[in-house]
Amino acid sequence: MHVRVTTRSGLREGINGSGAGVLRPLASFCVLLISVVLAYSAIRAAREGTAEGWLFAAALSGLFVARGLHLRRPISLAHTTFAVLFIAFGDLGYRADYQTVGFVLIGASGFVFMLAPRSKPQPQQLCAVAALVSRTIDDPLAPFALHSWKSYFFNEGQTAAIAYRTRAGIAVVAGDPIGAAQDFPLLIADFSAFARDHGWRVAVLGAGERCLPLWQAQSGGRAVPIGRDVVIDVDDFNLEGRRFRNLRQAVSRTHNFGIKTDIEWEAALSESTRAELMGIVDEWHAGHQNRGFSMILDHLLDGRHPGMLVVIARDSHGRAVGFQRYGTSAGGRELSIDVPWRTLDAPNGVDERMTIDVIDYAKDTGANRVSLAFGAFPELFADEPQTRLSRIARALVHVGDPLLNLESLYRFLRKFHAFADRRYVLVRVRDLLPAVFAMLTLEFVPHRLEY
Repeated sequence: MHVRVTTRSGLREGINGSGAGVLRPLASFCVLLISVVLAYSAIRAAREGTAEGWLFAAALSGLFVARGLHLRRPISLAHTTFAVLFIAFGDLGYRADYQTVGFVLIGASGFVFMLAPRSKPQPQQLCAVAALVSRTIDDPLAPFALHSWKSYFFNEGQTAAIAYRTRAGIAVVAGDPIGAAQDFPLLIADFSAFARDHGWRVAVLGAGERCLPLWQAQSGGRAVPIGRDVVIDVDDFNLEGRRFRNLRQAVSRTHNFGIKTDIEWEAALSESTRAELMGIVDEWHAGHQNRGFSMILDHLLDGRHPGMLVVIARDSHGRAVGFQRYGTSAGGRELSIDVPWRTLDAPNGVDERMTIDVIDYAKDTGANRVSLAFGAFPELFADEPQTRLSRIARALVHVGDPLLNLESLYRFLRKFHAFADRRYVLVRVRDLLPAVFAMLTLEFVPHRLEY
């Protein structure tokens, strides 16, 4: 068995040797064979008029165990304890003539026994991850690796890392790796082996074009395009020309209203300013930011995440009417928007004004790229739908826009004419259902801030 350190916390991750590679399939086959024998015995007993439902339950439990062994899931003391308790209470259920309860508990014991281990957040890695984000080039999603819910897998040299979280036996990787791009191929190969040894199947949410072939070489999953990065090349950007007419008008409108902007480091915000800006968030009854995983950060305005910039729009009376937060990468040369917020009565064009002023700030400070957001399914909105399926999809998106804001976000982003590289979801077809469940719940189900 070969062991090497994969995180700075000193956790040791074992790589299964050739012996384990032979024993697990053999054990899985034996358990499967026993399950078949138990099921056959239950059927034979039923034909003879003897109710032996526990045999079916034991067979079902065995199928779960065989599947877990096939997936190379490790066996933990906690899961073993719970499985034994399930069997004990299931036996009591049968003895007390609660056969349905007994069947469910005994059948589920194998499922509990082979549950995949869960990853845990690693707040102690914040400084190491922030350093890698600062070294990452040409990746608008790099700052989002700082999300406090994520776990990390580092290469041996600590020059690159993958941010991920597990759910339902799926290791959901958020975006591309961070750090030195030349180390990504070996890092992805090592992470794939690491995931297999923990019984996790890998799905990638937001894979970029440069890393997509590396992931496909490891998993053979199917790539589904989900949208494009929206990136402004600061040196080449200006508001001249007819195509920027709507953008110029929006910005001009805010000047007429007397809107002014300030740009500050989040960590330097005063308590009064933080409270004022959080009041804007509260206007939308959204509570503190606690949703999202791959393309959004948590810990809004509390200064936890390094390298966060905040642009604040104020009206002629000095009242804050909107703000945007940006993460930085590539040594501060690349900015990526995290969240935009505005008051309910803010004048139209405030978001555009803040964005333009951030682009000007980037020019003045030597930054060369500003990422405005991720444009989901832009082709769906760009032209009139030609097929019945596309018309149905567009209608569904339109109905769900108050919740997801995909259509309104597209209308905002298209003003900048900056749609760039595609992003993909990468998943194996056989893992589709648990992968979709894992990704949707990580993105949309609220979670508590723990770190």
